[in-house]
Amino acid sequence: MAPINASFGAAVLSLLFLASSTSAFNITRILGEFSDFSTLNSLLSQTKLSDEINRRQTITVLAVNNGAMGAISSLPSDVQRKVLAMHVVLDYYDADKLRGIKNGSAMLTTMFQSTGQATNRMGFINYTRRADGVMMFGSAEPGASLTSQMVKSVASRPYNISVLQVSSVIVPPSIGSTDGSKAHAPENAHAKAPAPAPTPSMSKKPNAPAPAPAPSDDSSPDGPAAAPGPTADSPDADGPAADSPNADGPAGADAPAHDKTSDDTAAATGRVVARAGLGVMALVIMVVSL
Repeated sequence: MAPINASFGAAVLSLLFLASSTSAFNITRILGEFSDFSTLNSLLSQTKLSDEINRRQTITVLAVNNGAMGAISSLPSDVQRKVLAMHVVLDYYDADKLRGIKNGSAMLTTMFQSTGQATNRMGFINYTRRADGVMMFGSAEPGASLTSQMVKSVASRPYNISVLQVSSVIVPPSIGSTDGSKAHAPENAHAKAPAPAPTPSMSKKPNAPAPAPAPSDDSSPDGPAAAPGPTADSPDADGPAADSPNADGPAGADAPAHDKTSDDTAAATGRVVARAGLGVMALVIMVVSL
């Protein structure tokens, strides 16, 4: 009977060990102790990732607080699950182990990589410790940046589970696309730009004002004496005559004012000449009569 009892006791101990191993931690209970991670905890339960985490023996969860979780709130549920799986590292890392990584840089494998849906290194996290000691995380997809930094250690059970708070959600640039390529640009991104407005042509030059006609040197010996022009102090002294057909000045309201004094002088001169002519003719008639 002794060997049977010994075998039975060993079997019971093995079962208890396996049971304790499979229930080494419960991520829902761990996060439930911190109200700052209620949104993350709820999404892990909705996407069934919490069950997968609890089945693991060694895990690290990069936790994001409620305020930062808004970055993925508008994503489709399947994409949210992929992003959340990016925050579950398939190994145990606490702050001390991260500090001790050689060369301060490492590629960390995530649960998303184990799904077989990750392409172009989307299932890995790039970890780098800066010269100032700040620990940075980012997607290992080519072209991605280190956008999230470690804030603090939330909880740890050495070599089983570690929960580290990071500042922001880590989202690979191409995780929402079906073929692993980056999101397409908006449809109007390549639309033709409107044609520029035509610029005024410089070929046509404004017409320069025509020069005033030069005064004629020809004078008729038999013509009447010319009316005296405006005086040197008159504003019209250098302008063309008001009645000249070749005047280039504007007509109508813009024409220079007519000089009434000049007209009176011309009329008086004409009368004097007419009277003188009549007197000469009368004198000739008298001479002939004699």
